[in-house]
Amino acid sequence: MNPRDFAALFERDLTGFSALLDRFDNEADIWRTSPAAPNSPGTLALHVTGNLRHFVGAVLGGSAYVRHRDEEFTARNVPRDELKAGLSAAVRESGEALRGMTAADLETGYPLELPVGRIRTGLFLLHLCTHLSYHLGQADGHRRWVAEDGVSLNSVPIPSEPEESS
Repeated sequence: MNPRDFAALFERDLTGFSALLDRFDNEADIWRTSPAAPNSPGTLALHVTGNLRHFVGAVLGGSAYVRHRDEEFTARNVPRDELKAGLSAAVRESGEALRGMTAADLETGYPLELPVGRIRTGLFLLHLCTHLSYHLGQADGHRRWVAEDGVSLNSVPIPSEPEESS
């Protein structure tokens, strides 16, 4: 894999998350919880936004984003458009950071010490991809529960790179 591959996957799933938020007929349902789903789709959107803007945009790309992780789980009733703007910022910032990297950069150690210790940047980016996909699936399951329609969010295709002209 190369950094552009990770950027494409982040863009796909963040764009999918934004599309999922649009599928809620009642915006208040974005914030509903249940005993089986204590984190609402709104909370999950804030969490994946903060996660990627911090670990990719700020740490790898040098953006000015400052994460407030606790607020990702305590904020309520953030408007849908604000959630979507955060997801778009995460697409933009992670894409900018990753487009500035090379495949060799993926083999270097991630700049921050993580709870599991030091790991390669590429492995951490893979973790971030699966983390995002996991929470997107949770949010889609929640949406299906609220809508009571059982229809899953269709997968958004991986964005293709434009062909280079010679």
